[in-house]
Amino acid sequence: MNAIRLILAVWAAKLASVAGRIIGKKSSSSPGVLALKICPNLISALKKDVKKGVIVTCGTNGKTTTNNLLNSSLKKYGYTTVCNTLGANMVGGIATAFAQACNIFGRFKADYAVLEVDEASARRVFKHIKPDYMLITNLFRDQLDRYGEIDITVDLLNEAIDMTDGVKLILNGDDPLTAQFGEGRDAVYFGISEQVLPETNETKEGRFCLKCGAEQEYNYFHYSQLGDYYCPNCGNKRPNIDYAATDVDLSESMKFTVGGKRIDVNYRGFYNIYNILAVYAALNTIGIKTDNFNEILSDYKPQIGRMELIPMGGKPFILNLAKNPAGFNQAIQTVLLDKRPKDVIVAINDLANDGRDVSWLWDVDFDKLEGANLKQLITSGIRRYDMCLRFKYADMKVDLATEDMKFALARCFSDKDAEVCYVLVNYTALYPTQTAMLEYKKEADAALPVPADKGGALSAE
Repeated sequence: MNAIRLILAVWAAKLASVAGRIIGKKSSSSPGVLALKICPNLISALKKDVKKGVIVTCGTNGKTTTNNLLNSSLKKYGYTTVCNTLGANMVGGIATAFAQACNIFGRFKADYAVLEVDEASARRVFKHIKPDYMLITNLFRDQLDRYGEIDITVDLLNEAIDMTDGVKLILNGDDPLTAQFGEGRDAVYFGISEQVLPETNETKEGRFCLKCGAEQEYNYFHYSQLGDYYCPNCGNKRPNIDYAATDVDLSESMKFTVGGKRIDVNYRGFYNIYNILAVYAALNTIGIKTDNFNEILSDYKPQIGRMELIPMGGKPFILNLAKNPAGFNQAIQTVLLDKRPKDVIVAINDLANDGRDVSWLWDVDFDKLEGANLKQLITSGIRRYDMCLRFKYADMKVDLATEDMKFALARCFSDKDAEVCYVLVNYTALYPTQTAMLEYKKEADAALPVPADKGGALSAE
């Protein structure tokens, strides 16, 4: 009977996915939710089809990129995997990934399950499947109305880790909030072991020592609370780093050295060093040789909105997802490193998946965009006027506020003074923005006239 329920659940998930695609939906989670109603133990039943191990990636920022890069690397090294590549990282999304991997008899073969897991949902996921390796990228304040303060997330992750059977932890040693999970547990650490970026006065989430409560100090600081930290009161400090990036060079491509290997990839964003380090550390911890790691990295295609380049009529438009202060500040840092004259579009929504509370926008260093060689600054999304107010308090002029993303793109495309356009969006603005960009790309590449304003554009002045 259980076998029949499993097969029926797999079929139902597959049919639901097809139906979803027909009506234009991603169907990355709902098919799994349906499958679990038919067969509640679907994930645990299918776990036995994973032969070598389960690898889980958690963290506030970078987990989708890290998880998918790890999955791509394992496949390049010849291993078979099952992975929730679309980023549906709760129980339903993982059930969807497992069901999609199955044949019509409810079976699949995989060496590794490579799973992105929402940090607040890890306890629920681990009731179905327990990881052999757990990678944690970082912890930043994110969606206060959903997660609450970081202390709550830390407690949830500690509970999840305690549910495992001696999981091997792979942790960002530069983040005191993440490094703490390794104390008394089996852990390795990755980090950047030199100062690279200029010192800033960013808000530090983990500024106080986790052991004695005194304010921490830094030998050098990267961003948010990440860096070589120490407590002058009790001596608590950054752990010894097992996989350290040194000799970092961001002048052209991204270059750094780790484990005696020189990494050289055409990635954007300083934070991607952490994503690459995490994958390198995971592969080596698992016991996989990384001899041709550069080749693996160069072949990887980032997920939608991770500094995604969409050229339009020869002009580069760069789409990037940033959903909290740490993410936006790093996106702004990337914009600043690009010295070309540029337009910037910022699109902010406040739907349920974004978090209704957008007060975090006041913790983002938007005023630094003043030095980004800006030609046009445009706001879009549901909270476009909140962004206008935020820029007003940063003493920056907004050239346009519009709900019509294609019109905003058209304005930037026709701007002859700008050589590049950055489009910075939060979560629910991501897919509609990419759709608008791809649609306008066809028009721009075909040299069609700029579309007229349909009434959705309003001057912010």
